[in-house]
This record gives sequence, structure tokens and C-alpha cells, in this order.
Amino acid sequence: MENGIHELTAGYALDVLDADERWAYETHLASCERCREELTSFWETAAALAVATSGPAPSPDLRDRILTAAREDRQVVVPLESRRRRRLTPVLGAAAAVAALVALAVGLWASQLSGDLDDARRALERERAAALVLVDPSARTVSLEAGEGRLVVGSDGQAVLVLDGLDPAPEGKTYELWIVEGESASPAGLFSGSEGTDIVALDGTVEPGNVVAVTLEDEGGVQVSENDPIVASESV
Repeated sequence: MENGIHELTAGYALDVLDADERWAYETHLASCERCREELTSFWETAAALAVATSGPAPSPDLRDRILTAAREDRQVVVPLESRRRRRLTPVLGAAAAVAALVALAVGLWASQLSGDLDDARRALERERAAALVLVDPSARTVSLEAGEGRLVVGSDGQAVLVLDGLDPAPEGKTYELWIVEGESASPAGLFSGSEGTDIVALDGTVEPGNVVAVTLEDEGGVQVSENDPIVASESV
């Protein structure tokens, strides 16, 4: 693997890699302590910035100035395979990555000042939990029988569902995660979906033989679903 693989850490943390780059990086991540430490550091930096509530409120144009600086920063294109002829997606340089994390933190800080501190902290905890599973060298990847993406299960049973191409949930609806054991299904969290890649940590643990599924439910979720899964993993 080329030395340039290490430079994909920022892009992976910010979810700007294409499918081939992401696969190559995750494969490399299992055996590279340096990249695991750097990836964890990105998440911890975002968390530390986002929960810092002391000091004056940011000016309204601060976020715009940060994003402008990030866009103007020099981009780095990292080739993964010398035989690949197509141009790879540019990956943010380290400075731009930090700027983007700061921009994320400013957005979360603004929501905190509006009274959403608890929600912001819960979201950060879920993101950190997902990152820890993804950098776990002993984590297993499970294919999906329905939907596009994969399920990553850590050695302790904590799991992350990585989904591609799932549209945002319609207004008044939400996606609900389920851990299915035989004929029984337990709710495992809610998420709204995005136009890109969704990386969602499950509540609870996934045991051997379980299946992870996703249904579309009314906003707020349900305890028992009557809807067919739109995403379902293979048996763990």
C-alpha cells in the first residue's frame, strides 16, 4: 500500500472519500496504529470544540469565514493504486480538515446556545462510539442482504451501520434501527438519513446470529414495527 494512504485519515473522518478509497482505508486501518490514533484524535477534537460553552457567542459570520478558508486551502489528491487511470476525489488537507471540524463545532455551539446542549452531546457521543467501532482492528464487516452498505461489529458487540444511497426520511418520518434475534426485534436507535453516507451507531449490542434491520416509521419511532425492513444485514 502506498504511503499516501495515511493522508486519507482526514477525508475518512469527514466522509469525503469515494467507495474505493473508503474500502482501501478501512482495510489499511486494521493494521495501522498511527491511522487509528489520528482518526480518534479527529473525533475527540470535534467533541472537545463542540462542548466548549465558555466565552462569548460567535459572530454570525464566523462559520462562513471558516468554511471560506477551508475551501481556499490547497487540496491533495492521493492515488491509491498506480494502475487506476481515473482521477480520484480530492481529499481535504489537514488544515482544511481542522477548519471543517471547527465549523462543525461552531454549528453545534450555536445549537447549544439555543438550548440544545444535551442533544448535541448525545449526537457527539454516538459519533464517537461509531468511530471507536470503525477503528477497532478486531471489528468484523457483515454484508447487507437488503440495502447498500455494510454492518461493522466490534469485538464487544457494539455495532455501526454504514449506509450508502439512503434518501433523507420524509417529513414526519424517521428511520429506526432494530436488532433482530429470531422472531424478536429490539429498537436500537433512530436517524433521519442523508443524501450521502450515513454512519449510525446502534444502541445495544449485537450478538452472533443477530440481524440488524432498518424500517421507516413515524417520527419518534415505535416499540414494535409493522413495516417491512428496507435495510437488513446478513446474520452476524
